Amino acid sequence: MNANGELETWLVAALARQGAFAGTIHLYDAAHDDLRLAAAANIPESVLRAVATIPRGKGMAGLAWERRAPVQTCNLQTDETGDVRPGARAVDAQAAVALPVFDRGPSAGLRGVVGFAFRGARPLTDAALARLANEADGLPT
Repeated sequence: MNANGELETWLVAALARQGAFAGTIHLYDAAHDDLRLAAAANIPESVLRAVATIPRGKGMAGLAWERRAPVQTCNLQTDETGDVRPGARAVDAQAAVALPVFDRGPSAGLRGVVGFAFRGARPLTDAALARLANEADGLPT
C-alpha cells in the first residue's frame, strides 16, 4: 500500500472512531513551505481542488499551522469568524476542527494538520478537543 493509501485507511478509521463524517490530512512540505493534501474522506471534488495546497494562515488548516493550536467552528455552514474559507461550505457537515500534528523530540516541527468534520452543529468541548488531538497524534509517519 502506498503512503497515501495508508493515510486514507488511517483517516477513515480515525473518523469512525471519533464519530466524524468527513476529514482531511495535510502534510507539511518543507520544500514549498506549505501544506499538501495527502488524504481525504467525504470531501467534494471542488473542495479537494481548493485545498490541494494550503499556505500558512489560510483556512482552518493554515490557521492551525500558524497558531500551533486547534482551529474549530461550531458550524461550517454559518461560520462568520473568517477562519472558514467559503468553499468549505460545500462539505456536508457542520462542526469541524483542524488539529496541527508535530514531530516528537527537540525539533517539534509541524508534520501536518488533520481535519475532522461532524454532521451536527455544536461547539467542541475541551475534552472532545483533547480526544481528537490524541487521535491526530497517531497520524502515521
